[in-house]
Amino acid sequence: MALPKRVRIVEVGPRDGLQNEKGEVPTRIKIELIERLVDSGLRAVEATAFVSPKWVPQMADHIEVLEGIRRKPGVSYPVLAPNLKGLEAARAAGAEEVAIFPAASESFSRKNLNCSIAESLDRFGAVAEAARAAGLRVRGYLSCTLGCPFEGDVAPAKVAEIAAALDAMGCYEISLADTIGVATPGKTRTMIEACARRVPIERLAGHYHDTYGQALANIYASLELGVAVFDSSVAGLGGCPYAPGATGNVATEDVVYMLNGLGIETGVDLARLAETGQWICAAIGRRNASRVGSALAAKKLRAAA
Repeated sequence: MALPKRVRIVEVGPRDGLQNEKGEVPTRIKIELIERLVDSGLRAVEATAFVSPKWVPQMADHIEVLEGIRRKPGVSYPVLAPNLKGLEAARAAGAEEVAIFPAASESFSRKNLNCSIAESLDRFGAVAEAARAAGLRVRGYLSCTLGCPFEGDVAPAKVAEIAAALDAMGCYEISLADTIGVATPGKTRTMIEACARRVPIERLAGHYHDTYGQALANIYASLELGVAVFDSSVAGLGGCPYAPGATGNVATEDVVYMLNGLGIETGVDLARLAETGQWICAAIGRRNASRVGSALAAKKLRAAA
């Protein structure tokens, strides 16, 4: 199959990338990060999560972040909403799109959501129904589609079953996540093919962490099947608290560089994006995990010398 001519990138750095930072990231830094990412050409930037501060302290300022950003026309700022209480708070703060996030692993669901997969689908179904009734778009994330830190391999048929359930709830898109970054291209292909038998390929997205350095290869395998939406995190920020050693999402800079090389349009200015990656890493004291971002920064230093 021919590769897509254009890819939509969903930037998850401000939420997925920052949520596990141990030190408090100031609200003003989060807001500036979102605005810088949008200024680089990204048209979907996950802003925050309306979850309990008890469980995710870093997202305690979700109202201030969502209300404080300078919104641009044509840009979506999705937020996570784990339950009806979170949905109502998100709506009050001006959310126009919410994301729900079950897991394909029973153990991970109980650890991360404190309930079974079946219970989580009931809960998220209520959120999706209420959100759509209020005119909000709903996106689905499906965690642990290619491996679980507690159970190991996850059956593609199980992933497809839950993806179909999210589709039936009215999710306009379902992001299939390799939450702990253990997938390889062959396994990725098998999982996507299983899901595509239940959900149209144009409503599937890829969300790959890069723990074993396979994320770009997994994206390419997904492109070959017709997937044209990918989540990524500026500077490769992020990680999984339930998977020791798991790294963040694949770096947005690395994804854009690869797609540019394939002649696939993204609408993203790579130079401005890389500058944003350097800026946020300096602001929070993190090493830049983007190979492309680090290379461009070194090149810039050499040119200035």
